[in-house]
Amino acid sequence: MMDRARELDAADAIAHFRDRFDLPDGVIYLDGNSLGPLPKATRERLHRVVDGEWGEGLIRSWNDADWIGMPQRVGAKIAPLIGAQAHEVIACDSVSVNLAKLIGAALSLNPGRNVVLSEPGNFPTDLYMIQGDARVAQRLANREAMIDALDESVALLLLTHVHYKTGEMFDMTALTKAAHDVGAIVLWDLSHSGGAVPVNLNGAGADLAVGCGYKYLNGGPGAPAYAFVAERHHDNFSQPLTGWMGHAQPFAFSDEYEPAQGVKRLLAGTPPVLAMAALESGVELIAEIGVDALVAKSRALSGFFLDCLVSSVRGEAVEPRTDAQGSSFDKLRTNGWDLNLVSPRDPVARGSQLSFQHENAYALSQALIARGVIGDFRDPDILRLGFAPAYLRFVDIAESARHLAEVLDNGEWQEPRFQERAAVT
Repeated sequence: MMDRARELDAADAIAHFRDRFDLPDGVIYLDGNSLGPLPKATRERLHRVVDGEWGEGLIRSWNDADWIGMPQRVGAKIAPLIGAQAHEVIACDSVSVNLAKLIGAALSLNPGRNVVLSEPGNFPTDLYMIQGDARVAQRLANREAMIDALDESVALLLLTHVHYKTGEMFDMTALTKAAHDVGAIVLWDLSHSGGAVPVNLNGAGADLAVGCGYKYLNGGPGAPAYAFVAERHHDNFSQPLTGWMGHAQPFAFSDEYEPAQGVKRLLAGTPPVLAMAALESGVELIAEIGVDALVAKSRALSGFFLDCLVSSVRGEAVEPRTDAQGSSFDKLRTNGWDLNLVSPRDPVARGSQLSFQHENAYALSQALIARGVIGDFRDPDILRLGFAPAYLRFVDIAESARHLAEVLDNGEWQEPRFQERAAVT
């Protein structure tokens, strides 16, 4: 499969963007769906901000370098990646904090209702934020029963577009319509979508959304998140965290809160300038590559990985595909690996990841990391591998599949050093 990998790399129209990232030698990084790597431009950008804007400009840089406008400016650059207008998106706070704000916004838009509908197994912070609002009655429904669970008591449908554990993708348009049909507002968590899969919030008629800045947008660890409010709601929504930066005139220092116009009222505290600068650099790089090219390569990478695994079962060559559908993957069960693909086989139905169920998934992930193949583990039994297309090569994919096959074949994961759980998995 390595010869085929080289052919695919030679034909890859966005292969040169790999050189724009600072990637350590000897590492194949399959965890960009959890933390994106460092863009080289980000290091240079932070030097400019620290040495020039902060070091020399000091407080003047709030005006001279437009620090004060960073949330709106960065949000506007994210907007085209998620199918939104520039004035509908703002970069601020974390996903968790923005969820709290937008749950409150949904309740303000839907007075008289208090049910927030989600699914069991949604990312924990989404559920925790629902549970943390004393006004809310939480309702959970499995995916196949989600539309039936929508009724006129539901104020808000809150779902993660691409499931963090399995990679399964919701039909945003269909579910948004179903929610609107019963008068509910819809809030989409795009943490595993933005910059990796096609997202068209306005095309789907979405009301609200949040997303993560440190995964596919490569904004750095703990990077600010972003939030979206559809323009039609700008005059009518309110949110509970009424901080001074969300005031209509923050530097009037009034004792009474007056909300800013539009999405700016989602601001609360002072923007974290260094973190925002790093996020802006990452967003600019992803926007330069373009979502269409990223999506096409992502699907090709994940399909090729499955082909490589199947080929490893009997050491036989298989005709490379990019859809990875059909029954060929079932061969892995017959090789004694007991590795079960839990992500959808159809790449159009999944995010930019593949997730595998294995009884000893944590030890498998640690054995791979020891070989320089960095993925991650999700409790209780999921080995998760991300295929961020901006910097991964097909030769990386072929090598990763070979390492996984060898670890499974030789039982390497059973070594005691791979059994001890670290604080972050």
